[in-house]
Amino acid sequence: MPEDEQVHLAAESFRMLADPTRIKILWALLQGESSVACLAELVGAAPTAVSQHLAKLRLAGLVRGRREGTFVYYSAADVHVRALLAEALFHADHTDRDLPDHASGDLAAHAAAGGGS
Repeated sequence: MPEDEQVHLAAESFRMLADPTRIKILWALLQGESSVACLAELVGAAPTAVSQHLAKLRLAGLVRGRREGTFVYYSAADVHVRALLAEALFHADHTDRDLPDHASGDLAAHAAAGGGS
């Protein structure tokens, strides 16, 4: 059984991912570093809303900010964020398209297919 603190932090990460705009923001950040203004345009939300989402994601340890002058550039916190989001999206794709589970739990098909199956 995992430690209580580990379970709490994992639950908090999932809670932060329970918003479509935050998922889009994280997906965009997995493509590379970005500013609030660019993220707002990419996800189709107001910059103030994106800033609020980023603040929550940063507090949850899912994104990092880097200040350059008056601008802050955001990025995904680490490779675990990429894996967490990718698996959530793969699972959603399987559910949406009623795809069968992978044989023996082999996830290599995702890498080979570019994440689509």
